[in-house]
Amino acid sequence: MLGRDGIAGLICFAGSLWLLVLTRGLPHPPMVPIGPGFYPRIVLSITAMLAVLLIASDALARRRRRPGVDAPTARRNYRLVGLTFAIFAAYVFLLPLLGYRIATFIFVVALQLALQPAGERHWVRVLTVAVATTLVTHLVFEGYLFVLLSRGRWTGV
Repeated sequence: MLGRDGIAGLICFAGSLWLLVLTRGLPHPPMVPIGPGFYPRIVLSITAMLAVLLIASDALARRRRRPGVDAPTARRNYRLVGLTFAIFAAYVFLLPLLGYRIATFIFVVALQLALQPAGERHWVRVLTVAVATTLVTHLVFEGYLFVLLSRGRWTGV
């Protein structure tokens, strides 16, 4: 019998396989070595493998538990889940106004501050992660993949 993690892994595995099958229908341009299905296939294959690991870890964890002993219950933090969704919604709203670079920097800083306890905040690390995330993703998408990222209406950046 699988627990919540195992069931989530099964759903994720099935969804990944279904989407992988759908990528076979994408047209492959003859003059381009890497077609439009290349990167989705990589991401979906990794997702499927991670789902299998999740199913296996759930099955092993269930086998190790002693009968009659309840599994430890994690403290649910619905406030943090709601705050994370609100930060993401603000990011989506600000993206066309501020542009990718500024909005992504603000998003990463805000999300780190929301997820880290107040006593453990190291501003140098928070700012370094935000700058690195923004720069690396910008370079990969615009410099390597030639994907035009959002320019801000307010900033022009």
